Amino acid sequence: MLATKGHFPVRMGDRDPNRRGNSRRWLTRAVEDSLRRLDTDRIDLYQVHRPDPATDIDETLSALSDLVRAGKIMAIGTSDFPAEQLVEAQWAADRRNHIPFHTEQPPYSLFVRGIEADVLPTARKHGLGVLTWSPLNSGWLTGRIRRGEKIELDAFRRVVSHKFDLELPGNRRKLDAVEELLAVARDAGISLTHPAPAFAAHHPAVTSVLLGPRTIDQLTDQLAAAELHLDDEILDRVDEIVSPGVTLNPSDVDYRRPGLAATERRRAPVA
Repeated sequence: MLATKGHFPVRMGDRDPNRRGNSRRWLTRAVEDSLRRLDTDRIDLYQVHRPDPATDIDETLSALSDLVRAGKIMAIGTSDFPAEQLVEAQWAADRRNHIPFHTEQPPYSLFVRGIEADVLPTARKHGLGVLTWSPLNSGWLTGRIRRGEKIELDAFRRVVSHKFDLELPGNRRKLDAVEELLAVARDAGISLTHPAPAFAAHHPAVTSVLLGPRTIDQLTDQLAAAELHLDDEILDRVDEIVSPGVTLNPSDVDYRRPGLAATERRRAPVA
């Protein structure tokens, strides 16, 4: 299956406002560019990478529906959309006779559980497939990041250094949680890299868990999680360590709701 995304500019640092977002103009161009770069005539799943406050969802769905009807895309989805925008998109598709989104791709792991409160129930209600990403929480759940040890920042981690900043309370809480989860894994006779992906796959709303191994050995190890069954005792212990619906470090959620910006929360001074 061939899947890709649209929303951001291709080149990092490109500030041109016409080369980003979810407008008809940009998504149409982005799809054509993807087809050319991938040397194919169709994309199986095209996902909108982020919500776009500057573009009405009706315009986005209209453009993607036309691309589906043209045979350039087989199915459409979203990534990192909050629950309320998933509902709005389904409503717009129904009212305007657009093709609806079929999938949502959110982050989900033992340390990032916020979607359990809203996105996952919403996806189940509206029949959306859920393709979760980062089951190992960018390496935190490998057991190699531990208290007292230096965190090695590779090229990727330097880009998202806030996810490893130990000045943040959520990341310090992760260090404690890692030790507790390692104890759970030891008691079960398994590696921590196995229950972490298995946990994400265990939720009834999750369709598939996307892995991000860098080596064949890592892939082989993570695929073993597909055969692992987590019993209620393990899941109860996990819930005691990280409560359902809780994300330890809010910075792990890449999408920031515009309504939380200071300019949106504070009245402008009266002239």
